[in-house]
Amino acid sequence: MNKRTKILIIALAAGVAILLGGLLYQHWAMKEIVEQMEFEKSELEEEYEDIVIQFDGYQNLDIKNDSLQDLLTKEQLRVQDLLEELRITKVTNARRIAELKKELATVRQVMVGYVQQIDSLNATNTRLTAENREMRRQTQQMQQQNTELVEANTRLTETVTLASRLEIEDFEVSMLNRHDRKTRITAQARKIEFDFALSKNITTETGLKNIYLRLITPEGELLQTDTAHVFAFENSRIGYSVVQEIEYAGERVPVAMYWSLQQELMNGYYNADFFIDGQLLGSFPFEFKK
Repeated sequence: MNKRTKILIIALAAGVAILLGGLLYQHWAMKEIVEQMEFEKSELEEEYEDIVIQFDGYQNLDIKNDSLQDLLTKEQLRVQDLLEELRITKVTNARRIAELKKELATVRQVMVGYVQQIDSLNATNTRLTAENREMRRQTQQMQQQNTELVEANTRLTETVTLASRLEIEDFEVSMLNRHDRKTRITAQARKIEFDFALSKNITTETGLKNIYLRLITPEGELLQTDTAHVFAFENSRIGYSVVQEIEYAGERVPVAMYWSLQQELMNGYYNADFFIDGQLLGSFPFEFKK
């Protein structure tokens, strides 16, 4: 082998070595690039997943705005679709991955706007809730004050009513015969006389007043000459046996009322109830026996 041939072989060997070295370098460089692209794609997927989680958090909020709620739902579905596309996109598709990265930046900007709207709504809702709470507190306080005022007025009215109520004093019941003389024999009785006095009371309204007597038999029946004889009592109208008009001037007034017997008195306990000004003055039981 001559010298020229040796030189040629050495040159060829060196060229092959350089070519192999270049190929190996390109292989390792490409491997590093692919690994970097895979890493960046993985990070991008994690960022998308974080955005999806944030949207889930917003969906759990009580956002009292249907339009904003719809926009959040649509944007969340779009982000989920982009995430699915990113997962199936090959790592070597650098152009589409770059586009998806830009989409993520756009999503972030949109989310900033949504967050501002949500914060504004929450601040408004918090303010309105506080105002409503204060309004309810004031309303409850006013209702309590009104209730206390009504109760105080009711107590005052009851006190005045009690103070102005007339009372019956010295009640007596007698039987009268046909000569209007008192008798103890029931067979001779033609009338029943009720004697009493209305008490003195300067707080009672003066003037003409009707006293109503309800005479109840031992069998619980009302003695009455006419069923049309009724008067007002506690939002209804009830029958009476006898009515008598008197003039009341605030001083003690003696009263006598009479019931004419329609038939012979039966034995047993009777009851005499007296009413004036729509109020029960008193209820007095008495007995007749042969």
